[in-house]
Amino acid sequence: MTTSNNTYVKRTQRDYTLGFKLQVVAAVERGDMTYKQAQTIYGIQGRSTVLTWLRKHGKMNWAQTPRMNTMHQSTNPKESPAQKIKRLEKELEDEKIKNLFLNRVVDILDAEHGTSLRKKYLAKGARSLQKQEGISLVRVCKLCGITRQSVYQQEKRAVHRQLELRPIKKMVLDLRRYMPRVGTRKLYFLLKPKLQAQGIKLGRDALFNYLRDEQLLIRPKRSFTKTTNSKHWMKKHPNLLKNYKPCNPEGVLVSDITYIHSDEGVHYLSLVTDAFSRKIMGYELSNEMKSTDVVKALDMAIKGRQYHRSCIHHSDRGLQYCSGVYQDKLKSSNIIPSMTDGYDCYQNALAERVNGILKQEFLLDKCKNLRELKQLVKESISTYNNMRPHLSLRMKTPNEVHEKSQQLTLLA
Repeated sequence: MTTSNNTYVKRTQRDYTLGFKLQVVAAVERGDMTYKQAQTIYGIQGRSTVLTWLRKHGKMNWAQTPRMNTMHQSTNPKESPAQKIKRLEKELEDEKIKNLFLNRVVDILDAEHGTSLRKKYLAKGARSLQKQEGISLVRVCKLCGITRQSVYQQEKRAVHRQLELRPIKKMVLDLRRYMPRVGTRKLYFLLKPKLQAQGIKLGRDALFNYLRDEQLLIRPKRSFTKTTNSKHWMKKHPNLLKNYKPCNPEGVLVSDITYIHSDEGVHYLSLVTDAFSRKIMGYELSNEMKSTDVVKALDMAIKGRQYHRSCIHHSDRGLQYCSGVYQDKLKSSNIIPSMTDGYDCYQNALAERVNGILKQEFLLDKCKNLRELKQLVKESISTYNNMRPHLSLRMKTPNEVHEKSQQLTLLA
């Protein structure tokens, strides 16, 4: 790693989070890239660092690096000269029609949508034909209706732009070490001050294109498993949030349980989140969904409270939240219970959303055991609270909003 002063900074294994290591291992084992390509793409130091991660965290046998064998077969059926001429004439006629059609499409796109395809991409295509097909650049330019000078000018601009954007990849990878699946809009918000400081002009849409070219775009994941049992005899409380909107931190705490897989099986993560600041106040990872395990997350949230104001606790109608041990804890802490009316998960949407963020952006790959998973959860929640901006918080982090409200209270 080199800084702006061209001084080399050596990284150690502690500089890479467990979540980042698991992301790289999963990408290599899926076949998205080789372990050597992963080192180059993510800027990982060391000749065999990724290979070491694969042997430690991978699901495949990486005692020896795999070798790829390729076989090439070519079969050309014999044909008479007359048949060959007829086939070539038909292919020529088809190519003329195809060429006419494509040119018409390009003209329509340029005229109606302002894409400027001829200006932006024809010069690049001409050079590609010259290099890959061995066709003269003069001939290609003449057929496409462009000049060689435009090709040279575009290449010069492309090289200059590539040099200008070179620092961006390192900025992105530095953030991705902590937030492997952070969205491009949030990524652009975090990068914008750095881009302005270095005089790099790059908009949000251009960042999307840049990440796509560098194979750094993130695809969303979707999954669902039911963890709520609402059909029980225990007392259920009314929904107090129907016409209520949180206006201060710790005025409303929302809770939910989600599942996480490891090689040992299924584990359950209990979360307690502040509805105003979106800060995760308490959490507990366990092998079962016992009320005694779920209440540990509530204990952490209560101990971490910074304000002395009335508080509502909102959850679904799950067995754990209706249990006596959980309700007794709420009562002893002067917290008012609130629950969803029925089976509508949208009545506890904020808690569901936090679950989704953690699972889709941080808890991405299987850990080997519960101990390793606890480390990953701890790192992920810390990054979520302190580094990840929220669109609903006007691109501030949960801790920023939580602490700012405390400062305003002290000033008042």
